[in-house]
Amino acid sequence: MANFIIKTTPTGTKFDLDINGHIVLTSEVYTSLQACKNGIDSVKKNASLNKIDDLDVKGDEVTNPKFEVYKDKAGKFRFRLKASNGQVIATSEDFKAKEDCLKVIDLIVKNAQKAEILEQD
Repeated sequence: MANFIIKTTPTGTKFDLDINGHIVLTSEVYTSLQACKNGIDSVKKNASLNKIDDLDVKGDEVTNPKFEVYKDKAGKFRFRLKASNGQVIATSEDFKAKEDCLKVIDLIVKNAQKAEILEQD
């Protein structure tokens, strides 16, 4: 089961994508609820394209929109989903193994389109 969970923060509105009880994707903070919902629509649209750019491996750069897989300063793997304009839509938690990071991307690709949208206070 997948849900986009919209939450109000002190500075705006954000969403998380929860798949089977695990937060797999977190958005930036938006200034309005409508902008947040537009961000969810963007995740649904762009994630379904399933384009991955592995920044840890040399090769041709994949054009946006795409998932970018990278290693953070602590040596953990993360990904960010970029829209067609190159703006980051959402980011992941950290993973010890790149394979786990790629598995979560696959879950997002398979579940984002059909995820329900829930609003929390």
